[in-house]
Amino acid sequence: MRYLWGFLAFVPIAGALGWWLHAPAPWVFFASAAAIVPLSRLLGKATEELAAHTSHVVGGLLNATLGNAAELIITILALRAGLTDLVKASITGSIIGNLLLVLGAALFAGGLARPTLRFNKEGAGVTSSMMTLSVTALVIPAVLVFTQPHRPVAEVGVSLAVALVLIGCYGLSLVFMLGTHAGLVGNSRVESESRPDWSTRRAIVVLVLATVGVAFMSELLVGATEEAGRGLGLSHMFVGTIIVPIIGNAAEHATAVLMTLKNKTDLAVSIAVGSSTQVALFVAPVLVLIALVLGRRMDFVFTPLEVVAVGAAVAITNIIVRDGESNWFEGVQLLAVYAILAAAFYWY
Repeated sequence: MRYLWGFLAFVPIAGALGWWLHAPAPWVFFASAAAIVPLSRLLGKATEELAAHTSHVVGGLLNATLGNAAELIITILALRAGLTDLVKASITGSIIGNLLLVLGAALFAGGLARPTLRFNKEGAGVTSSMMTLSVTALVIPAVLVFTQPHRPVAEVGVSLAVALVLIGCYGLSLVFMLGTHAGLVGNSRVESESRPDWSTRRAIVVLVLATVGVAFMSELLVGATEEAGRGLGLSHMFVGTIIVPIIGNAAEHATAVLMTLKNKTDLAVSIAVGSSTQVALFVAPVLVLIALVLGRRMDFVFTPLEVVAVGAAVAITNIIVRDGESNWFEGVQLLAVYAILAAAFYWY
Protein backbone atom coordinates (compact mmCIF):
# COMPACT_ATOMS: atom_id res chain seq x y z
CA MET A 1 0.00 0.00 0.00
CA ARG A 2 3.04 2.30 0.13
CA TYR A 3 2.44 3.47 -3.43
CA LEU A 4 -0.65 5.31 -2.15
CA TRP A 5 1.41 7.79 -0.16
CA GLY A 6 2.67 9.36 -3.38
CA PHE A 7 -0.90 10.51 -3.98
CA LEU A 8 -0.62 12.79 -0.93
CA ALA A 9 1.09 15.24 -3.29
CA PHE A 10 -2.36 15.87 -4.76
CA VAL A 11 -3.50 17.50 -1.49
CA PRO A 12 -1.57 20.77 -2.06
CA ILE A 13 -2.10 20.45 -5.82
CA ALA A 14 -5.88 20.26 -5.42
CA GLY A 15 -5.81 23.13 -2.94
CA ALA A 16 -3.83 25.30 -5.32
CA LEU A 17 -6.06 24.45 -8.29
CA GLY A 18 -9.29 25.05 -6.44
CA TRP A 19 -8.57 27.95 -4.09
CA TRP A 20 -5.84 29.98 -5.73
CA LEU A 21 -5.66 29.23 -9.46
CA HIS A 22 -9.42 28.70 -9.96
CA ALA A 23 -8.61 26.00 -12.49
CA PRO A 24 -11.26 24.29 -14.68
CA ALA A 25 -13.67 22.13 -12.70
CA PRO A 26 -12.51 18.77 -14.16
CA TRP A 27 -8.95 19.47 -13.01
CA VAL A 28 -10.11 20.31 -9.49
CA PHE A 29 -12.42 17.29 -9.44
CA PHE A 30 -9.77 14.75 -10.39
CA ALA A 31 -7.02 16.32 -8.25
CA SER A 32 -9.22 16.36 -5.13
CA ALA A 33 -10.41 12.82 -5.91
CA ALA A 34 -6.80 11.62 -6.12
CA ALA A 35 -6.03 13.38 -2.81
CA ILE A 36 -8.95 11.72 -1.01
CA VAL A 37 -7.67 8.21 -1.84
CA PRO A 38 -4.56 8.25 0.45
CA LEU A 39 -6.34 10.40 3.04
CA SER A 40 -9.15 7.85 3.34
CA ARG A 41 -6.54 5.10 3.74
CA LEU A 42 -4.84 7.11 6.50
CA LEU A 43 -8.20 7.59 8.17
CA GLY A 44 -8.88 3.86 8.01
CA LYS A 45 -5.40 2.95 9.21
CA ALA A 46 -5.64 5.33 12.17
CA THR A 47 -9.02 3.84 13.08
CA GLU A 48 -7.58 0.30 12.96
CA GLU A 49 -4.57 1.30 15.06
CA LEU A 50 -6.77 3.03 17.64
CA ALA A 51 -9.04 -0.03 17.72
CA ALA A 52 -6.05 -2.27 18.37
CA HIS A 53 -5.33 -0.34 21.59
CA THR A 54 -8.83 -1.03 22.91
CA SER A 55 -10.88 -4.05 23.85
CA HIS A 56 -12.45 -6.35 21.28
CA VAL A 57 -15.86 -4.72 21.66
CA VAL A 58 -14.63 -1.11 21.62
CA GLY A 59 -12.38 -1.85 18.67
CA GLY A 60 -15.27 -3.37 16.79
CA LEU A 61 -17.41 -0.34 17.51
CA LEU A 62 -14.70 2.02 16.25
CA ASN A 63 -14.40 0.09 13.00
CA ALA A 64 -18.18 -0.14 12.69
CA THR A 65 -18.75 3.60 13.12
CA LEU A 66 -15.69 4.99 11.31
CA GLY A 67 -15.27 2.37 8.58
CA ASN A 68 -16.95 4.58 5.97
CA ALA A 69 -15.99 7.94 7.44
CA ALA A 70 -14.47 9.33 4.23
CA GLU A 71 -17.55 8.57 2.19
CA LEU A 72 -19.82 9.90 4.93
CA ILE A 73 -17.94 13.21 4.91
CA ILE A 74 -18.27 13.51 1.12
CA THR A 75 -22.00 12.81 1.17
CA ILE A 76 -22.69 15.18 4.08
CA LEU A 77 -20.99 18.02 2.20
CA ALA A 78 -22.91 17.09 -0.95
CA LEU A 79 -26.13 17.09 1.07
CA ARG A 80 -25.30 20.51 2.47
CA ALA A 81 -24.74 21.75 -1.10
CA GLY A 82 -28.20 20.52 -2.07
CA LEU A 83 -26.95 17.64 -4.26
CA THR A 84 -29.51 15.18 -2.87
CA ASP A 85 -29.68 13.11 -6.06
CA LEU A 86 -25.91 12.70 -5.97
CA VAL A 87 -26.07 11.56 -2.33
CA LYS A 88 -28.77 8.98 -3.02
CA ALA A 89 -26.87 7.73 -6.07
CA SER A 90 -23.69 7.38 -3.99
CA ILE A 91 -25.56 5.18 -1.49
CA THR A 92 -26.59 2.88 -4.32
CA GLY A 93 -23.10 3.00 -5.80
CA SER A 94 -21.41 2.12 -2.51
CA ILE A 95 -23.60 -0.94 -2.02
CA ILE A 96 -23.22 -2.34 -5.53
CA GLY A 97 -19.56 -1.27 -5.71
CA ASN A 98 -18.57 -3.19 -2.59
CA LEU A 99 -20.65 -6.27 -3.41
CA LEU A 100 -19.80 -6.51 -7.11
CA LEU A 101 -16.61 -4.58 -7.89
CA VAL A 102 -14.64 -5.09 -4.66
CA LEU A 103 -15.72 -8.65 -3.91
CA GLY A 104 -15.53 -9.57 -7.58
CA ALA A 105 -11.99 -8.23 -7.97
CA ALA A 106 -10.90 -9.90 -4.71
CA LEU A 107 -12.30 -13.32 -5.69
CA PHE A 108 -10.88 -13.04 -9.20
CA ALA A 109 -7.38 -12.13 -7.98
CA GLY A 110 -7.37 -14.73 -5.19
CA GLY A 111 -8.85 -17.39 -7.48
CA LEU A 112 -5.99 -17.03 -9.95
CA ALA A 113 -3.56 -17.90 -7.13
CA ARG A 114 -5.46 -20.99 -5.85
CA PRO A 115 -8.26 -23.16 -7.24
CA THR A 116 -10.72 -22.76 -4.35
CA LEU A 117 -11.19 -19.88 -1.93
CA ARG A 118 -12.79 -20.74 1.41
CA PHE A 119 -14.28 -18.43 4.04
CA ASN A 120 -16.66 -18.42 7.00
CA LYS A 121 -20.08 -19.01 5.43
CA GLU A 122 -21.91 -18.38 8.73
CA GLY A 123 -20.45 -14.91 9.11
CA ALA A 124 -21.01 -14.11 5.42
CA GLY A 125 -24.57 -15.40 5.74
CA VAL A 126 -25.36 -13.03 8.61
CA THR A 127 -24.12 -9.95 6.77
CA SER A 128 -25.75 -10.97 3.49
CA SER A 129 -29.10 -11.42 5.25
CA MET A 130 -28.69 -7.90 6.61
CA MET A 131 -28.14 -6.74 3.04
CA THR A 132 -31.45 -8.35 2.11
CA LEU A 133 -33.03 -6.14 4.76
CA SER A 134 -31.54 -3.11 3.04
CA VAL A 135 -33.20 -4.09 -0.25
CA THR A 136 -36.53 -4.10 1.58
CA ALA A 137 -35.73 -0.62 2.89
CA LEU A 138 -35.18 0.59 -0.68
CA VAL A 139 -38.20 -1.16 -2.18
CA ILE A 140 -40.96 -0.18 0.29
CA PRO A 141 -40.68 3.64 0.02
CA ALA A 142 -40.39 3.36 -3.78
CA VAL A 143 -43.51 1.17 -3.96
CA LEU A 144 -45.38 3.69 -1.81
CA VAL A 145 -44.52 6.51 -4.22
CA PHE A 146 -45.29 4.52 -7.34
CA THR A 147 -48.71 3.44 -5.99
CA GLN A 148 -49.55 6.67 -4.16
CA PRO A 149 -48.00 9.53 -6.18
CA HIS A 150 -48.03 13.21 -5.21
CA ARG A 151 -47.69 12.53 -1.47
CA PRO A 152 -44.38 14.19 -0.47
CA VAL A 153 -45.26 14.12 3.24
CA ALA A 154 -45.72 10.34 3.11
CA GLU A 155 -42.38 9.93 1.29
CA VAL A 156 -40.48 11.76 4.01
CA GLY A 157 -42.46 10.09 6.80
CA VAL A 158 -41.89 6.52 5.63
CA SER A 159 -38.22 7.30 4.91
CA LEU A 160 -37.73 8.60 8.45
CA ALA A 161 -39.45 5.51 9.87
CA VAL A 162 -37.27 3.22 7.74
CA ALA A 163 -34.13 5.14 8.80
CA LEU A 164 -34.91 4.67 12.49
CA VAL A 165 -35.63 0.96 12.00
CA LEU A 166 -32.37 0.45 10.07
CA ILE A 167 -30.28 2.24 12.70
CA GLY A 168 -31.93 0.08 15.38
CA CYS A 169 -31.16 -3.10 13.40
CA TYR A 170 -27.58 -1.95 12.86
CA GLY A 171 -27.13 -1.38 16.58
CA LEU A 172 -28.52 -4.83 17.38
CA SER A 173 -26.25 -6.36 14.73
CA LEU A 174 -23.25 -4.96 16.60
CA VAL A 175 -24.52 -6.57 19.81
CA PHE A 176 -24.87 -9.84 17.90
CA MET A 177 -21.47 -9.76 16.17
CA LEU A 178 -19.41 -8.26 19.01
CA GLY A 179 -21.26 -9.74 21.95
CA THR A 180 -23.66 -12.66 21.96
CA HIS A 181 -22.32 -14.43 18.84
CA ALA A 182 -18.81 -13.04 18.50
CA GLY A 183 -17.37 -16.53 18.08
CA LEU A 184 -19.79 -17.38 15.27
CA VAL A 185 -19.31 -14.28 13.16
CA GLY A 186 -15.86 -13.13 14.24
CA ASN A 187 -14.36 -9.67 13.85
CA SER A 188 -11.73 -9.91 11.14
CA ARG A 189 -10.83 -6.23 11.24
CA VAL A 190 -9.84 -6.28 14.90
CA GLU A 191 -8.19 -9.70 14.69
CA SER A 192 -6.07 -8.64 11.72
CA GLU A 193 -4.74 -5.64 13.64
CA SER A 194 -4.17 -7.31 17.01
CA ARG A 195 -0.67 -5.81 17.33
CA PRO A 196 -0.69 -2.03 16.88
CA ASP A 197 2.18 -0.37 15.03
CA TRP A 198 1.31 3.13 16.25
CA SER A 199 0.91 4.62 19.69
CA THR A 200 -2.53 5.79 20.81
CA ARG A 201 -1.44 9.42 20.57
CA ARG A 202 -0.14 9.00 17.03
CA ALA A 203 -3.33 7.21 15.96
CA ILE A 204 -5.52 10.01 17.34
CA VAL A 205 -3.41 12.76 15.72
CA VAL A 206 -3.45 11.02 12.32
CA LEU A 207 -7.18 10.36 12.66
CA VAL A 208 -7.89 14.05 13.29
CA LEU A 209 -5.57 15.32 10.54
CA ALA A 210 -6.86 12.80 7.99
CA THR A 211 -10.47 13.71 8.82
CA VAL A 212 -9.72 17.41 8.34
CA GLY A 213 -7.90 16.67 5.10
CA VAL A 214 -10.77 14.58 3.75
CA ALA A 215 -13.22 17.34 4.70
CA PHE A 216 -11.26 20.03 2.80
CA MET A 217 -10.70 17.84 -0.27
CA SER A 218 -14.35 16.75 -0.23
CA GLU A 219 -15.38 20.41 -0.20
CA LEU A 220 -13.39 20.92 -3.39
CA LEU A 221 -14.69 17.70 -4.91
CA VAL A 222 -18.34 18.50 -4.24
CA GLY A 223 -17.95 22.09 -5.43
CA ALA A 224 -16.54 20.93 -8.76
CA THR A 225 -18.87 17.96 -9.28
CA GLU A 226 -21.70 19.64 -11.20
CA GLU A 227 -19.51 21.65 -13.59
CA ALA A 228 -17.06 18.77 -14.05
CA GLY A 229 -19.91 16.39 -14.81
CA ARG A 230 -21.30 18.72 -17.45
CA GLY A 231 -17.86 19.23 -18.96
CA LEU A 232 -17.19 15.50 -19.14
CA GLY A 233 -20.71 14.63 -20.25
CA LEU A 234 -21.44 12.64 -17.08
CA SER A 235 -24.77 12.67 -15.26
CA HIS A 236 -25.28 12.97 -11.50
CA MET A 237 -26.42 9.36 -11.53
CA PHE A 238 -23.18 8.05 -13.04
CA VAL A 239 -20.95 10.28 -10.92
CA GLY A 240 -22.80 9.24 -7.77
CA THR A 241 -23.11 5.53 -8.42
CA ILE A 242 -19.72 4.86 -9.98
CA ILE A 243 -17.13 7.62 -9.47
CA VAL A 244 -17.77 8.89 -5.92
CA PRO A 245 -17.90 5.41 -4.28
CA ILE A 246 -14.68 4.36 -5.99
CA ILE A 247 -12.97 7.52 -4.74
CA GLY A 248 -14.17 7.12 -1.16
CA ASN A 249 -13.28 3.44 -0.88
CA ALA A 250 -10.34 3.00 -3.27
CA ALA A 251 -7.82 2.15 -0.54
CA GLU A 252 -10.18 -0.34 1.09
CA HIS A 253 -10.85 -1.92 -2.30
CA ALA A 254 -7.13 -2.53 -2.76
CA THR A 255 -6.91 -4.01 0.74
CA ALA A 256 -9.63 -6.58 -0.05
CA VAL A 257 -7.74 -7.74 -3.15
CA LEU A 258 -4.46 -7.98 -1.22
CA MET A 259 -6.15 -10.05 1.48
CA THR A 260 -7.30 -12.71 -0.99
CA LEU A 261 -3.82 -12.82 -2.51
CA LYS A 262 -2.53 -13.58 1.02
CA ASN A 263 -5.18 -16.32 1.39
CA LYS A 264 -7.19 -14.24 3.86
CA THR A 265 -10.48 -14.52 2.00
CA ASP A 266 -12.48 -14.21 5.24
CA LEU A 267 -11.16 -10.69 5.71
CA ALA A 268 -11.79 -9.75 2.07
CA VAL A 269 -15.41 -10.91 2.27
CA SER A 270 -15.78 -9.08 5.58
CA ILE A 271 -14.49 -5.85 4.03
CA ALA A 272 -16.70 -6.03 0.93
CA VAL A 273 -19.98 -7.30 2.40
CA GLY A 274 -19.47 -5.54 5.74
CA SER A 275 -18.88 -2.17 4.10
CA SER A 276 -22.05 -2.50 2.05
CA THR A 277 -24.00 -3.42 5.17
CA GLN A 278 -22.61 -0.41 7.00
CA VAL A 279 -23.61 1.92 4.16
CA ALA A 280 -27.13 0.50 3.94
CA LEU A 281 -27.92 0.19 7.64
CA PHE A 282 -25.89 3.06 9.13
CA VAL A 283 -24.63 5.65 6.64
CA ALA A 284 -27.85 5.96 4.61
CA PRO A 285 -30.23 6.38 7.58
CA VAL A 286 -27.81 8.77 9.29
CA LEU A 287 -27.87 10.92 6.15
CA VAL A 288 -31.67 11.04 6.30
CA LEU A 289 -31.46 12.33 9.89
CA ILE A 290 -28.69 14.82 9.04
CA ALA A 291 -30.81 16.13 6.17
CA LEU A 292 -33.51 17.07 8.67
CA VAL A 293 -30.96 19.08 10.67
CA LEU A 294 -29.67 20.79 7.51
CA GLY A 295 -33.17 21.54 6.28
CA ARG A 296 -32.76 19.39 3.17
CA ARG A 297 -35.27 16.91 1.77
CA MET A 298 -33.71 13.45 1.78
CA ASP A 299 -35.72 10.26 1.43
CA PHE A 300 -35.38 6.59 0.52
CA VAL A 301 -37.34 6.90 -2.72
CA PHE A 302 -34.77 5.59 -5.17
CA THR A 303 -35.26 5.21 -8.92
CA PRO A 304 -36.42 1.85 -10.32
CA LEU A 305 -32.95 1.28 -11.81
CA GLU A 306 -31.28 1.83 -8.44
CA VAL A 307 -33.69 -0.54 -6.69
CA VAL A 308 -33.12 -3.23 -9.33
CA ALA A 309 -29.35 -2.70 -9.19
CA VAL A 310 -29.15 -3.17 -5.42
CA GLY A 311 -31.54 -6.12 -5.55
CA ALA A 312 -29.47 -7.84 -8.26
CA ALA A 313 -26.20 -7.17 -6.41
CA VAL A 314 -27.53 -8.61 -3.14
CA ALA A 315 -29.11 -11.62 -4.87
CA ILE A 316 -25.99 -12.69 -6.75
CA THR A 317 -23.77 -12.07 -3.72
CA ASN A 318 -26.02 -14.25 -1.55
CA ILE A 319 -25.78 -17.04 -4.13
CA ILE A 320 -21.98 -16.86 -4.23
CA VAL A 321 -21.23 -16.64 -0.48
CA ARG A 322 -23.83 -19.09 0.84
CA ASP A 323 -21.58 -22.18 0.47
CA GLY A 324 -18.43 -20.63 1.96
CA GLU A 325 -16.41 -21.32 -1.21
CA SER A 326 -15.58 -19.42 -4.36
CA ASN A 327 -13.25 -19.28 -7.36
CA TRP A 328 -11.98 -16.86 -9.96
CA PHE A 329 -14.91 -17.35 -12.33
CA GLU A 330 -17.43 -16.31 -9.69
CA GLY A 331 -15.37 -13.15 -9.32
CA VAL A 332 -15.69 -12.61 -13.08
CA GLN A 333 -19.46 -12.97 -12.81
CA LEU A 334 -19.66 -10.29 -10.12
CA LEU A 335 -17.49 -7.95 -12.21
CA ALA A 336 -19.65 -8.62 -15.28
CA VAL A 337 -22.82 -7.60 -13.41
CA TYR A 338 -21.07 -4.45 -12.20
CA ALA A 339 -20.00 -3.56 -15.75
CA ILE A 340 -23.57 -4.03 -17.01
CA LEU A 341 -24.97 -1.81 -14.26
CA ALA A 342 -22.26 0.83 -14.85
CA ALA A 343 -23.24 0.97 -18.53
CA ALA A 344 -26.91 1.33 -17.56
CA PHE A 345 -26.15 4.18 -15.16
CA TYR A 346 -23.98 5.91 -17.78
CA TRP A 347 -26.84 6.06 -20.25
CA TYR A 348 -29.57 6.59 -17.66
